[in-house]
Amino acid sequence: MVTVHNRGYFWKDGALLDEEAGLARGLRPETGRRASMAYGILEAHNTSGDMSALKLRFDAMASHDITYVGIIQTARASGLTEFPLPYVLTNCHNSLCAVGGTINEDDHVFGLSAAQKYGGEFVPAHQAVIHSYMRERYAAPGRMILGSDSHTRYGAYGCMAIGEGGPELARQLLKKTYDIAYPRVIAVYLTGAPRPGVGPQDVAIALVGATFPSGAVKNAVLEFFGPGVDSLSMDYRSGIDVMTTETACLSSLWAADGRTRAHLEALGRGGQFQALQPGDGAYYDALVEINLSNIEPMIALPFHPSNAFTIREFQANLDDLLHQVDVRTAEQLGISNAPSLREKVQNGQFHVDQGVIAGCSGGIYQNLKRAAEILKGQSVGDGAFWLSCYPGSMPINLELAKNGYLADLMAAGASIRSCFCGPCFGAGDVPANGAFSIRHSTRNFPNREGSKPGERQISYVALMDARSIAATARMGGVLTAADQLAEIPADRPDEAWAYDDSPYRARVYRGVGQPQPETELVYGPNIADWPEQIALPEDLYLTVAAAIYDPVTTTDELIPSGETSSYRSNPMRLSEFALSRKDPQYVPRAKEVLALERRRREDPEDPAVRAALDGHDGRVTGLGSAVMAIRPGDGSAREQAASCQRVLGGCANLCEDFATKRYRSNVVNWGMLPFTVADIAQYHIQPGDKIYVPGIRAALEGGAETVEAILVQGGRETALPLKLERLSREEREIILSGCLINYYAR
Repeated sequence: MVTVHNRGYFWKDGALLDEEAGLARGLRPETGRRASMAYGILEAHNTSGDMSALKLRFDAMASHDITYVGIIQTARASGLTEFPLPYVLTNCHNSLCAVGGTINEDDHVFGLSAAQKYGGEFVPAHQAVIHSYMRERYAAPGRMILGSDSHTRYGAYGCMAIGEGGPELARQLLKKTYDIAYPRVIAVYLTGAPRPGVGPQDVAIALVGATFPSGAVKNAVLEFFGPGVDSLSMDYRSGIDVMTTETACLSSLWAADGRTRAHLEALGRGGQFQALQPGDGAYYDALVEINLSNIEPMIALPFHPSNAFTIREFQANLDDLLHQVDVRTAEQLGISNAPSLREKVQNGQFHVDQGVIAGCSGGIYQNLKRAAEILKGQSVGDGAFWLSCYPGSMPINLELAKNGYLADLMAAGASIRSCFCGPCFGAGDVPANGAFSIRHSTRNFPNREGSKPGERQISYVALMDARSIAATARMGGVLTAADQLAEIPADRPDEAWAYDDSPYRARVYRGVGQPQPETELVYGPNIADWPEQIALPEDLYLTVAAAIYDPVTTTDELIPSGETSSYRSNPMRLSEFALSRKDPQYVPRAKEVLALERRRREDPEDPAVRAALDGHDGRVTGLGSAVMAIRPGDGSAREQAASCQRVLGGCANLCEDFATKRYRSNVVNWGMLPFTVADIAQYHIQPGDKIYVPGIRAALEGGAETVEAILVQGGRETALPLKLERLSREEREIILSGCLINYYAR
């Protein structure tokens, strides 16, 4: 279905040539790179004059209501006077008062006042999912968009979009640049056409399963083209594209063709179309081939989108694959004797408890239309199984209503919800303990669905396409692939829908370029400023406050989603949840070190401080905590995965490698040292271990890339070589200053 070639390829005369064959024909990578679609867009947005070291300015930005307060607060502290580019503030995450009280709506009121004061666009709650709105209103060929959400992907429109942590958006608000080395560009060559019953999520799961485990496309730009593109509607392309985040790539980009033009015309933005295709002789650092005709209905089992199998394979190997889930549950969540999914097998059939079609990946018009067609005249049954559907935007909702598809879904027993991202991150439709949910959404990480394993709650999520979810609903919860039905509605490449933006015209505040400086920001009682952070001391004596040996640590584990999202406007209050579902003792350990560091600043000779320093000079040696993990930061762009550590006195992360660039950026922007250690597991680092890093300030100032530290374990000292890889001069200055806010203030 999906084949990965980890070597260079040229695109020449409408065919792919491997690097050796291309070189034999006189082609060269250095010139071929300039013929890719990505190169032209990056060059147009680069301000450095050096394509090897990009300094990018974006055409527009977008944030939702669990990120925009912190971003605006950061920018305000650094001198923000107005939004210098279109900045869209959506309200699709904290749309419900999940924790009670006024704090969610207080953030929304703040957001509207900020859009008025600084000249932005404000999309009220329940109007649109952030990415649906940006596709409909802003994405176009040749553009670049930055969003404070990891699924900022509008490549299907020929638009290169990147999801990053909040500080990177604050930099754009301050007229700074997004600085990266020129990325690898990887061709994704599509052939064939999807069979009836196979949807975009099936293609996406197959792609993620083939690329994520090996890191084949990590931090690269995926460039989609080939004859298979013409077989896909714009909705279908977007459904694949949004899931490229789960491959760990940097961004994505698709060829822009006549179908792109027609869709933009339907959106009222036909003038923004420009054709986009790879140039003759284009060079790619690797190649991913997808034969769409061979893709089958897929399922991604707990606890990662890359845990991918065909539904046919899953049904044929139920006991073995469900046993693997039991093992992962015990290993990743630390819960033994959790409810086993093997108990859901009855007479050889697997029974599901819940289905959800939602968000930027599932709530697309074509997905919900297919689900309605499959369920028309049927029933989801009156048993334990239930189905929820969340259209991605009010224009989608309106068109589904006009054409009767919402009525068909409701008549079948499905629940129709508002335009809300909640099920994607645990703030809506949380399953019962031991329940199994199938979802056309973006992720199925541990506790991403809202359960609390620390309180011995555990439920399970598998990712599937809306078509197979509807087929399962039609069978009353018996897991069924859509292509196992007798009659399967097909997806046509020319399938489109009539766009009516009257809900937006009625409710959206459109103030881009029209700041009203006299407007006062409206602060609710939960909105707090970032606490002060100090500059990096001369030496550091770190206490390991958490040590995680999972192969990958997600941002959901570093700072849980769900109800904690309501506290993201209050840094200190939110920090109480840091690692709460992975290591509940992390916060008290970090707080203990922070209290001693505060005492050190007041009196370096304090007896408790001297005891904590183990003989090191308190006048130049700071105390801080550190998190050790093998590969941290997979998943969300949320800056709070790092900022919560910093608020609690965190000074460093130690790892073999960072799972994503965006998490590493968050670590740096919050003034923490991004240490990497070769084969870190060999040191058997545990909470309570100490790490002495002498001369760390001088090392950063001098451009050192390796620091010799000492690991102290139970009185035994071991040399610990720490690497400071790929740190730019500005990144070093940010860490030296204590955080990005301090850097700009300085």
